[in-house]
Amino acid sequence: MKTSLVPAALLLMSASTAFAQQKPGPEVQQLGYYVGTWEGHGETKAGPFGAAGKLSSHMSCKWFAGGFHIVCDGEETGPTGTRKFLNILGYDEQAKAYTEYSISNLGESEYDRNGSLAGNKLTYLVDQDAGGKPAKFRYVEIRVSPELMTYQAEVSIDGAPWASLAEGEIKKIK
Repeated sequence: MKTSLVPAALLLMSASTAFAQQKPGPEVQQLGYYVGTWEGHGETKAGPFGAAGKLSSHMSCKWFAGGFHIVCDGEETGPTGTRKFLNILGYDEQAKAYTEYSISNLGESEYDRNGSLAGNKLTYLVDQDAGGKPAKFRYVEIRVSPELMTYQAEVSIDGAPWASLAEGEIKKIK
């Protein structure tokens, strides 16, 4: 009986050593851009997802324990009202892609797994259903400076040309 526990104990020890040795890579370190408090202003465009109107947001982001993820807690207000959100930003080493998991007080949840960062441009492409039709959503964020980013959200429904959903800018205030 004792000999069967030895391999299991060695396996557990080697797994815990592997976890202890893991360090955030340069892609993960890029997420540090978001650490701080941000305030955003923009506009939504009228379309199948709602009315046109002004957007405003406020969020605070910090490193999660271990230094592999950023956690952002915030609130945004637009034509459909106010919602609170929590976003977890990360990098999937196997997929070589940035990830974002989001939840809101309205019961929404979304997991985007294919973000790419090229220079100062972060892009997410998401396939979803829009009223029974296939839709592609594209979110592009430009890091203009360490204290300013712009964003644009677009949709293509059932293969139609891209249409703007929202655009604006987000400034670091702390």
